[in-house]
Amino acid sequence: MKRRYLCLLLLPLLALLTRGEETVPAAAPARAPCIALTFDDSPNGALTERLLDGLKERGAHATFFIIGQQAEGQEPLLRRMAAEGHQVGNHTWTHRRLDTTGAVGRHELERTEAMLHKVLGGSGYWVRPPWGFAGAETLHTANVPLIHWSVDTEDWRSLDAACVAQRIESCVRDGDIVLLHDAYASSVDAALDAIDRLSEQGYRFVTLEELFDEMGTPPEAGRFYCRPDELRPVR
Repeated sequence: MKRRYLCLLLLPLLALLTRGEETVPAAAPARAPCIALTFDDSPNGALTERLLDGLKERGAHATFFIIGQQAEGQEPLLRRMAAEGHQVGNHTWTHRRLDTTGAVGRHELERTEAMLHKVLGGSGYWVRPPWGFAGAETLHTANVPLIHWSVDTEDWRSLDAACVAQRIESCVRDGDIVLLHDAYASSVDAALDAIDRLSEQGYRFVTLEELFDEMGTPPEAGRFYCRPDELRPVR
């Protein structure tokens, strides 16, 4: 009987001694910072091919905004983009502004959407308005997200690979959307150089869809995004 009482008295003490040995859940691993490189005015023949080769070699993904008229005859490049995990978007049929054109602008988007559907299947291709101009009417009628950018490399202005690469490396942060063009050899060189250097710092290069997912932001139709967490005001 005494032994039984002694065991009962010791139970609270044993509970205190073993409490510190309870298993503590492991912390979730930190997410690597992500950047979305976007290329406007695509595709551009051999330059786009070289860019795709470099992205594949590095295991990086990007997003290509397609000018519908320009893509005619270059459909194999569009198929390669999709097959290698890149995102393809709509940049109108003739690179027309979307802030003042009304029905003409809608037709340009619809025509490119139809072409992309014919070549790649699917629908709902995200839109990059040419020059970044989009009016309130465009946003109101859009059934997909519209994408601006948070880092403008001005690659078309400098045509200097080292300058463009330095601008990317010095300006980007997690969640940024970088504007480039695959129409210039200097831009292709700059993009691949920036990927090499920033990858060493732990950055990952992803499509826009992947970026929104990584940032935990569900993309919404009719919104004009500079980043997944930042909207561009439109009047």
